[in-house]
Amino acid sequence: MSDLDLFGWFVVALCAFMVGMTKTGIPGLGIMVVPLMAGVLPARSSVGALLGILILADLFAASYHRHNAQWRHLFHLIPVALAGIVTGYFGLKYINDEQLKPIIGGIVLAMLAINYWRTRTKGGDTPIPTQWWFAAGLGFIAGVTTMMANAAGPVMIIYLLAMRLPKINFVGTSAWFFFVINWLKVPFSTNLQLMTAESVKLDLMMLPFIAAGAVAGIFALKRIPQKAFNIVVQILAAAAAIRLLF
Repeated sequence: MSDLDLFGWFVVALCAFMVGMTKTGIPGLGIMVVPLMAGVLPARSSVGALLGILILADLFAASYHRHNAQWRHLFHLIPVALAGIVTGYFGLKYINDEQLKPIIGGIVLAMLAINYWRTRTKGGDTPIPTQWWFAAGLGFIAGVTTMMANAAGPVMIIYLLAMRLPKINFVGTSAWFFFVINWLKVPFSTNLQLMTAESVKLDLMMLPFIAAGAVAGIFALKRIPQKAFNIVVQILAAAAAIRLLF
C-alpha cells in the first residue's frame, strides 16, 4: 500500500465512494470497482483491500435494510456459497499476482456478459429456473467469484430476480447476503495474507469516502436514469477488465 502514488490514492478513494453508493442505492456500480482496484494495487493485495472496504460498506447497508432481508433465501444460499469460498481459497493458494490479474478480468467480463444476457434476452424478463439446483449452483459460483475477485454481484442479481422479490426485499436480501459472506471470507483472506494490518489501515482511511458514497447512493438513485447509468458503468467496467487481461 505504501507504493501507491497520488493517482493510486485517488482511484482507491473513488472505489471506496462507489462501493458505498452501490451498497445503498445504485446497483451494478460495484462491478467496476474490482478491475479498478486491481489496476493500482498488486492483484492479491487489491482483493484483500477491497474486501475490507466492502465489509465497512456492508455495515451501512445491513443496518439500513435490517428488516428487509428474506432469510429463507439466505439459508439456501449461504451454505453452498461457503463451499464456493473454500474452493476459491484453495485456488488462490496456487495463483500469483500475474496469474490473478487476468483471472479477475475474465471473471468480471463473464459476470458482465451474464448480466447483459439477462437484460437483453426477451426484453429483460428472461425465464430463470427456480429449482433447488439453481440456488445451489449460483450460490457456489457466487462463493468462488467473491473469494477470488469480490465479483459476485451479478450472480446475486440473477438469483434474486428469479425469486421475483419486491424491490425493498431484493436490496435487503442482497445486503445481508454479502454482509454474512464477506465476514466468512475474512479468516481465509487473512490466512492467504490478502488481508493484512496494512490493508485494514488503508480500509479505515477510506471510511469517510465509503460513508459519503452510501449517503450519495440514497439520494442519487432518485435522480439518475438507471438504464443509462447501468450501460455506462458496464462499458467502463468492461474496458477496465480488458486492461487486466493484457
